[in-house]
Amino acid sequence: MNNCMEKQRTIEKEISLTGVGLHTGKEVTITFKPAPINYGYAFVRIDLEGHPVIEADVSFVVNTQRGTNLEKLGVKIQTSEHVLAALVGMGVDNCLIELNASEPPIMDGSSKYFVEAIGKAGIVEQEGMREEYIVKEVISYLDEETGSEITIIPSDEYQVTTMVDFGTKVLGTQNASLTDISDFKNEIADARTFSFLHEIEMLLENGLIKGGDLNNAIVYVDKELSPKTMEKLREAFRKDKISVKPNGILDNLTLHYPNEAARHKLLDVIGDLALIGTRVRGKVIANKPGHFVNTQFAKKLAKIIKIERRNKIPQFDLTQPAVKDVNQIMEMLPHRPPFLLVDKILELSDSRVVGLKNVTMNEPFFEGHFPGAPVMPGVLIVEAMAQTGGILALSTVPDPENYLTFFIKINNVKFKQQVVPGDTLLFVLELLTPIRRGIVHMQGKAYANSKLVTEAELMAQIVKTKNT
Repeated sequence: MNNCMEKQRTIEKEISLTGVGLHTGKEVTITFKPAPINYGYAFVRIDLEGHPVIEADVSFVVNTQRGTNLEKLGVKIQTSEHVLAALVGMGVDNCLIELNASEPPIMDGSSKYFVEAIGKAGIVEQEGMREEYIVKEVISYLDEETGSEITIIPSDEYQVTTMVDFGTKVLGTQNASLTDISDFKNEIADARTFSFLHEIEMLLENGLIKGGDLNNAIVYVDKELSPKTMEKLREAFRKDKISVKPNGILDNLTLHYPNEAARHKLLDVIGDLALIGTRVRGKVIANKPGHFVNTQFAKKLAKIIKIERRNKIPQFDLTQPAVKDVNQIMEMLPHRPPFLLVDKILELSDSRVVGLKNVTMNEPFFEGHFPGAPVMPGVLIVEAMAQTGGILALSTVPDPENYLTFFIKINNVKFKQQVVPGDTLLFVLELLTPIRRGIVHMQGKAYANSKLVTEAELMAQIVKTKNT
């Protein structure tokens, strides 16, 4: 994870669009609204009681038939991808998306109209810095059933390449690439969704494309068109006449690009990967992408990012003067050698403290733990964390030398790495709740060698000594 030098962005003012939902056939209004920093993207169903919010989060993906569909607590959003792709492509980090139905309007089957609306609304910088996940190694997801595969490799910026092969003469093999996300608006946004004739027939029979007409989907004719099918299509699309063009698509549409299908698949990849919730710096190579493989890959990457974020090693400049040296620590804490287990305090605020301990072979516990294989006891790492947390707790009273801190409870202790002579231990403790009645509730983490070694939830009480 990395804070890049760019600031987060939202839209300047709200803007609405009205159209028809592809699968529902109902008129729907979508409104983009500004959102605060670190908000991300979220949909709000204003047609439902309580205006429920469904965050654009891959954990809410319920199915990927005919689009990427989200559901949270029974509330659904269908075909979210074209809207999300527009926001990513326009460099918007935070946006509230209001809908008065379950599905955004299909418009022309691309992201073009959403991109234009976002541009009209204006984009403004916010105070928070944009967070980015920097890809350092190759990460892949393969759907063995279909052969679809998505891979991401290290790159200086977010790039996407899609390779499409449907095994049909009419479409054949197509590729599309986006080397700079700022080119999305001009090169990808107007690439429209597409279907094959056999899919359209099935959707028509099941009543699933009520809002579809020939202006919002390219239809590739991959089979013989019978008079009966021709008549069905003519009725469904409300046309006097329907025919097949020489390039194998139904008439009434002209391709924007020879590789429009591959470009639309690229648009879908960007929209689906927006559900990761974090910007990514890496090159995505998608071979035969689809909503299922896109969202499975997004889940895998989101999980990796979550683990890395949880285990993220804080960076501290150890050359800077200590906030408190060992003498100042002893003025606050009653502990003394050999039981004083924190050497200096690097950072101290109202809710967080960072301490450091240099572990040497001179520690008395190494004599018996263990002869020939010195390992710092886990309980002493927790004790050292607690002493560091004691500095935070006692900094809230005017006369810390007249107080002691006692453990009340330790929860969720995990020991992940051994600590041995020569290690430098860093302790980071943060308040989980404000200090009340002398009760201090903290999350503690200990790091060494750029790894998380121990974590625990600590609860202690500050008690005034009797002789004061």
